[in-house]
Amino acid sequence: MTITPSWRKALLTLHVVSAVGWLGADMVLLTLSIAGRTGADPAVVYPAIGLVGSTLLVPISVLSWLVGVASALLTRWGLVRHWWVVVKLAVTTILTTLVLFALWPGLREATALGAALPQETRDQLLVAPSVSFVALTALTAISAYKPWGRTSRRRTGVASAPVGNKGA
Repeated sequence: MTITPSWRKALLTLHVVSAVGWLGADMVLLTLSIAGRTGADPAVVYPAIGLVGSTLLVPISVLSWLVGVASALLTRWGLVRHWWVVVKLAVTTILTTLVLFALWPGLREATALGAALPQETRDQLLVAPSVSFVALTALTAISAYKPWGRTSRRRTGVASAPVGNKGA
């Protein structure tokens, strides 16, 4: 099943906006974490990290994943037809899972504890957006270049030849 070009563009726009929002939220969290490490008031910084992370990063990461899956399923790219889509799906699934199950508890803890936040959690709140930012930037490059061609099988089960990097 594929959608009309107008709907595809709307879905693509939503996917790009949510992915850029995720990158932006990572940059904000990274900036605040660095500020917390370099002398900014931890009673202000860590509740701000908790607020931005819980109310922006968590929902936008889930939205980006959902819209990406919908885009793959409803367009010619498919979910497992091209290696670049498979890699994006795998990495984004891992990142979203980490946001939900590893980062979100630390964000809630940062909101609740503020300046009393343990050093281990402060470290996690610095490392997580750093890793996420690098991974999302790499995924953006993968989306632009669309490397690696098709997977070895099409939906019909017939082997296919690699295709070029045309299309969006």
